[in-house]
Amino acid sequence: MSKAFTRENDTQDDDDHDDPAPLPQGFKNYMTPPGFQRMQEDLRHLLRVERPKVVEVVSWAAGNGDRSENGDYLYGKKRLREIDRRIRFLNKRLESAVVVNPQDQKNREQIFFGATVTYAREDGSENTITIVGADEVDPDRGHVSWISPIARALLKAREGDLVDVRTPAGMEQVEVLEIRYAE
Repeated sequence: MSKAFTRENDTQDDDDHDDPAPLPQGFKNYMTPPGFQRMQEDLRHLLRVERPKVVEVVSWAAGNGDRSENGDYLYGKKRLREIDRRIRFLNKRLESAVVVNPQDQKNREQIFFGATVTYAREDGSENTITIVGADEVDPDRGHVSWISPIARALLKAREGDLVDVRTPAGMEQVEVLEIRYAE
């Protein structure tokens, strides 16, 4: 039988762990406008730039004969599966997104999605975090998911409130020092 009529292995590769974990059951996919825009740009780039380039390379490599030892073909097909998987993921996340603009928050006295919060820990150190969507997490910038333990503990708290937070080391009490929303 010709190799043209055999199905290649489309099983998931070992590098599936690159995609973020699915949202927990019953949680909405809240996202800030900049996060939503970044995901749209990522999707557009994959569809208009990355995928067409890889398809072109795979087509060229397929015309070179024996595909079993053709690195361009094998790598291209693998890369194409990765791109397609990422496109499916982005489409699903964008379709389910609930865009929440922190600037529209009326009650700025309490902590809600999009708030930037400065809090003091029991050891006296201060931390500042911004509560964002699950796909916008960036620990280096202090962006934490709204479903993270610290964010969930802080939600609806006000400046001066003491809040109990479950940490890997056990329960810890933090004090809310400041609440800000992007202007």
